[in-house]
Amino acid sequence: MRDNLLPRDGEVYLLQDAFSQAELGILQDRLAWRQDEITMWGKTHPVPRLQAWYADEGLSYTYSNILMEAANFTPELEKIRTKLNKLCGVKFNSVLCNLYRSGADKNGWHRDNEPELGINPTIASISYGEVRKFSLRHRKTKERIDLLLPSGSLLMMRGSTQNHWEHQLAATKKDIGVRLNLTFRQRIVLDR
Repeated sequence: MRDNLLPRDGEVYLLQDAFSQAELGILQDRLAWRQDEITMWGKTHPVPRLQAWYADEGLSYTYSNILMEAANFTPELEKIRTKLNKLCGVKFNSVLCNLYRSGADKNGWHRDNEPELGINPTIASISYGEVRKFSLRHRKTKERIDLLLPSGSLLMMRGSTQNHWEHQLAATKKDIGVRLNLTFRQRIVLDR
């Protein structure tokens, strides 16, 4: 990968044109999308995007009290995972898929720091469809980095990034179409 885009406390790399933009339609039509609900500050709302979780057998995922049971990788996702594993030198065993239907769909400030992702997880994020602004914000300094993620691009976050930086895909009032995002992860099994 190219140069680290973070000035400190983690590693973020962007590789444009890593994947075919033609995969958008197939993925949009064939993945098992669902609309979850999330409770924040005592109020329950629909999650402002559609989601799907695919993983090796038995690997569920929980965030913000939303439990996602694993579906088996589709042939399309398996092909992408094989290529991604070679590009990143990592063996990913799961992917959280997000479908942003319009500019109103979003993902607020958060870190991918759930215990089942490990201490310094590697997150490989592939974008398809409309270009959206992806932002990172340092937790202590509040320094902010904005990136435009074109269709077919790969963004990799690794090292201590999830410990020190939050990220988001903010809503926009622009009239834009669909954006699909695949965030591949290494889901670990925790001892209980």
